[in-house]
Amino acid sequence: MTSIARGWIPALLAFALPVLDGAAGASAQVLRMGVGAQVTALDPHFHNISPNNAFASMVFDNLLEMDPNSRPVAALAESWRPVGEDVWEFRLREGLRFQDGTPFTADDVAFTLARIPTVLNSPGSFQTYTQSIRSVEVVDARTIRFRTNGPDPLLPPNLAQVPMLSRSIHGNATTEDFNAGRAAIGTGPFRLVASQPGSRVTLERNDAYWGGPPAWQRVDYRMITSPAARTAALLAGDVDIIDQVPTADLERIRRDPRLRLSEIDSLRLVYLHFDHMRTGPSPFITDNDGRPLDRNPLKDLRVRQALSLAVDRNAIVARVMEGQATAINQFMPPGTFGHAPELHPPPAPDIAVARRLLAEAGFPDGFRLVLHGPNDRYPNDARITQAVAQMWTRIGIRTTVDVSPFASFVGRASRQEFSAFLVSWGSSTGEPSAGMRSVLASFDRALGTGSVNRGRYANPAFDAQLGAAVRELNDARREAMLQGAMRLAMADAAIIPIHLQRNVWAMQTGFEHTPRTDERTRPQDARPAR
Repeated sequence: MTSIARGWIPALLAFALPVLDGAAGASAQVLRMGVGAQVTALDPHFHNISPNNAFASMVFDNLLEMDPNSRPVAALAESWRPVGEDVWEFRLREGLRFQDGTPFTADDVAFTLARIPTVLNSPGSFQTYTQSIRSVEVVDARTIRFRTNGPDPLLPPNLAQVPMLSRSIHGNATTEDFNAGRAAIGTGPFRLVASQPGSRVTLERNDAYWGGPPAWQRVDYRMITSPAARTAALLAGDVDIIDQVPTADLERIRRDPRLRLSEIDSLRLVYLHFDHMRTGPSPFITDNDGRPLDRNPLKDLRVRQALSLAVDRNAIVARVMEGQATAINQFMPPGTFGHAPELHPPPAPDIAVARRLLAEAGFPDGFRLVLHGPNDRYPNDARITQAVAQMWTRIGIRTTVDVSPFASFVGRASRQEFSAFLVSWGSSTGEPSAGMRSVLASFDRALGTGSVNRGRYANPAFDAQLGAAVRELNDARREAMLQGAMRLAMADAAIIPIHLQRNVWAMQTGFEHTPRTDERTRPQDARPAR
């Protein structure tokens, strides 16, 4: 885990939950969940990654929420409207309160937005969603206005990603205070009762929740990162629902009358990122005799193009993902906003052209490379990394694999320690601009761009095109500009997109579940079967 995560200590003693079968669990209003990714921090603004955001959505609320198909809907804000070319006005619901009874007002919104850039050591800042806001005006207790740096048509879905806090409760709260449970007080449907870092979170129903009390009195949220252990826990009746169902277990679960599946195509892109930062030696690249190279070959477009042409995306989808993914060469799938048709389907592998490009770049005999990745974050992540390494080795780039638990891997990736690595981005706003700002835009801490641009890719032409797109009010023109920016990044081989995941949950027959394109696994999306 990261150093912050190691400091996460339980605030309260965990209590023992009874082991119940699916029907008994439903009747007892206890939900036992087995999830495949660790929550690395309870501070809702510390790290913008899906497992942490899923936890935050149980305890905290946003001004808007994204529905299961990633469309913005009302949450703490009951309405929102533009009141000028660069001004948005949001109106809050009446009578909102935090779980300790503290009222939620427009001033708390202003405090929340001011806090985000001050979070220390954040490996993925929420400034991605707030960077366009240049001033906040509290009109009254229920009305707030945001003045943006020019038009920002995407402010509502962006603010749907930002958990709201309280000035009086959280004014001096640190990430450690949240991780210890002292500050984990929100307006959400569940209260935090206890936590065991990297292992389990226990929640209790917020009976005063503004949206009505959820179905479950208690939730046992277990982090089971081993796919085999997760399936075994479901089959044994130790948990009621699991996410990230291993592709190898899908058919067995489909045939089991005690179980059911919940599925949806996701907007999570699995991709490969490079060290764009170093011009001299890159830490995990050597010549074929193991000596560091005096220049970073990944800075050469021809090398990146060769690496892309070596990857057989369709083979990875068919053989590693067992059909539970879509091969892709951009952020968005066909039929969604921002998809660039000319980039689809992705290019077929071409080993001969890849070898020629390497020779033109001055590496006719290739070189040695270590490819890093997680082994417990995405379905088949270690196997994907191994498959890519074999494909790169075929073109003369002798690639070895180093995979590790995500909690430690992501900290190292965020410190730019790797030369090439496997990561992902989930387009939770339902369109590509947030991901492009986070993954591909030049890193600028003050502006909030490139917050998870862990390879430090930088392309001024891309930045300019993207910056113009996010200020364009006309949907058709904005989509064309985003498509153009995506074409620029792909022509530059900034990253190598591989596939979009399919999200699959499995559960006992006593339960039902609403699947989400953003892959978040939340107790409020499960309910007793009718």
